[in-house]
Amino acid sequence: MSKHVKARLLATALLVLPAVALAAETAYPSTYTPVASGPVLVRNATVLTGTGQRLEGADVLMRGGRIAAVGTGLSTDGATVVDGTGKWVTPGLIDVHSHLGVYPSPGASAHNDGNEITAPVTAQVWAEHGVWPQDPGFGAALAGGVTTMMILPGSANLIGGRGVVLRNVPATTMQAMKFPDAPHGLKMACGENPKRVYGGRGQAPMTRMGNLAGYRAAFAEAQKYRAAWDKYEAGKGDRKGGGEPPARDLRLDTLAGVLRGEITVQIHCYRADEMALMLDLAEEFGFKIAAFHHGVEAYKLADRLAREGVCGALWADWWGFKMEAYDGIQENIALVDRPENGCAIVHSDSSEGIQRLNQEAAKVMARGERAGLSLPPERAIRWLTTNAAKAIGIADQTGSLEDGKRADLVLWNGNPFSVYAQAEKVWVDGALLYDRGDKARQPVTDFMLGQEVSP
Repeated sequence: MSKHVKARLLATALLVLPAVALAAETAYPSTYTPVASGPVLVRNATVLTGTGQRLEGADVLMRGGRIAAVGTGLSTDGATVVDGTGKWVTPGLIDVHSHLGVYPSPGASAHNDGNEITAPVTAQVWAEHGVWPQDPGFGAALAGGVTTMMILPGSANLIGGRGVVLRNVPATTMQAMKFPDAPHGLKMACGENPKRVYGGRGQAPMTRMGNLAGYRAAFAEAQKYRAAWDKYEAGKGDRKGGGEPPARDLRLDTLAGVLRGEITVQIHCYRADEMALMLDLAEEFGFKIAAFHHGVEAYKLADRLAREGVCGALWADWWGFKMEAYDGIQENIALVDRPENGCAIVHSDSSEGIQRLNQEAAKVMARGERAGLSLPPERAIRWLTTNAAKAIGIADQTGSLEDGKRADLVLWNGNPFSVYAQAEKVWVDGALLYDRGDKARQPVTDFMLGQEVSP
């Protein structure tokens, strides 16, 4: 796209988007630049495309940081050839619920930057402003095949702030990891956490009633704020002008962005009855929920989630660690993955779990198949790739091996859903950033305990 076309598009955007929205969109922009790379052809592998296909003896060609072709007998055409015989290829894995960088290692109190526990609604805070790029957890996740992550605030608050989508690349700044043009995600939490945090202080909310009242009050305020800005922007075209703009409120900027559909909504919620209430809340205020996270009872309303296009970002088998987690079952994800429009996702919420998302998915496959469901690898890989990309708003860029998409790719030593599976090579935008057989392509950080010392 030429700079002149970009200028025209920006000028058009300036005419149709409220000034407050533009200010939020242009703040702290991504400076991410893919690592330079030449063309690479992975040849003769079992390929899971992320679109429901499994191709045997297939090739994947990466060129210019994008997927150039997927098929059999592709021409090398000057590309570096990687032998995939006996190995498997998948899209890069995506974790939609991570706290890497905001709760980094070493686990010191000085590193606790995930929860702004100063008010039940802190929509004004952005997780990206607390991300520490030197967290060694990023490199460990890369070794597990994770190429993209959504970093979220914690779940202490009713509305905890904005999450950010990151590329899993070494960088000095957060902006250099920030996924270009990916939407922010609003982190909300229902259930025990906010009422425990604030009720324990004798503050509101103290009950689930108080939780819902808090959400409603926040979005009612945001509706007025949005209307005020819309009225101001509409009046700017009149001869009398739009008058003075409303006072800017960073907290309401975020909530108005949700109401406009510019920011995805990611909700920590365990119980089916509360998920149903949150769906009703979204209907009341006219916004869309992208995904329920954790959702150990999501299986109870799997049909409604599929019908309304809401994803379930879930654990394979976490349950019973608090009251709202007691009715979890190990078939949860398999049941949420409805054949028609189901959107099941395996997430981590763990600096350790993110290193083995493939094994977590394998647990789901085993439990689901034991219950009589058919969950072949070509279906299960979507829980870690395509569906995850959909939930965080980047499915047009990554999550599947399709022509033109970002060349995020993992070469596994065998079936990725085996307990013995290891990611041998990981490409991000076509650049080889991890190679299990080459120490020069393995992330190194001063903060990793037991690191080797060079002579």
